[in-house]
Amino acid sequence: MATINFGGVNENVVTREEFSLEKAKEVMKNETIAVIGYGVQGPGQSLNLRDNGFNVIVGQRKGKTWEKAVSDGWVPGETLFEIEEACKRATVIQYLLSDAAQIALWPVVQKHLTAGKALYFSHGFAITYKERTNIIPPAGVDVILVAPKGSGTSLRRMFLQGRGLNSSYAVYQDATGRATERVIALGIGVGSGYLFETTFLKEVYSDLTGERGTLMGAIQGILLAQYEVLRENGHSPSEAFNETVEELTQSLMPLFAENGMDWMYANCSTTAQRGALDWMGPFHNVTKPVFEKLYQEVANGNEAQRSIDSNSQPDYREKLNEELAALRNSEMWRTGATVRKLRPENN
Repeated sequence: MATINFGGVNENVVTREEFSLEKAKEVMKNETIAVIGYGVQGPGQSLNLRDNGFNVIVGQRKGKTWEKAVSDGWVPGETLFEIEEACKRATVIQYLLSDAAQIALWPVVQKHLTAGKALYFSHGFAITYKERTNIIPPAGVDVILVAPKGSGTSLRRMFLQGRGLNSSYAVYQDATGRATERVIALGIGVGSGYLFETTFLKEVYSDLTGERGTLMGAIQGILLAQYEVLRENGHSPSEAFNETVEELTQSLMPLFAENGMDWMYANCSTTAQRGALDWMGPFHNVTKPVFEKLYQEVANGNEAQRSIDSNSQPDYREKLNEELAALRNSEMWRTGATVRKLRPENN
């Protein structure tokens, strides 16, 4: 474990230098890891573990997702099983179903959590809100978390590029005395860049705030507001989209991802610098109260309950697809589809 200074604050992190892949495989050499669920996080984590040389199997219901797992090389009866059979075979159960599905399948998983096993999450939701989810692990198992800071698709893509996606890790319950080495080994195995310590509660509070905030909810709201103002003032869809989205994602985001916001500013015109410095204050002042309200809604459990209530409805998938279709079919994102086709790499 290394102590790193982040903006003047020291934090303990784990990198692949002091906890190598070879060490991780040694820690897990007698373990069978069952990845339960092959939806968002399951493919990336299971494939990375497999390619890194861990003993991993997948548990999934039969259907389209089962067939996707088969197409990715998982073999029915050897490395691909129904959920209950995979849980029986596992010493580590990576519970990577959606939050709603975790609630529904908990009775099946719970009965296979015998003493000495580990229950692994990539989201703190089920445990933090256990009074609402009724997911209460037995005392004899390790309860651990590795939460990659991105989608399973990004985790897999970066792994194939020889890179790592940073992850948080946490230990909620150490029944075996091995929970910490298990969770770090698994964090390395799934392809983390570096691992930073958190708690289940802090992970879910930050994650729900981020998803509803700058990662997804706020960014769409801000982009749409600017696009609409430009369109309402006579700008063409192409111009509005390029000034709102394309320049941000293709030109500016890579710059501040590479070397910080100040460096991105320094590589823009002096007119852009002046305007950005003058207007970031008003945007901060307007949006901070929204973020404060959002955080309180997460902390008091209201956001969790809304998710549970909505995602537990029998028609939730149909309604979700309708909302996503409305987003996809909006003028801004139909324009985006055309702009992406016109990028030089696509011609």
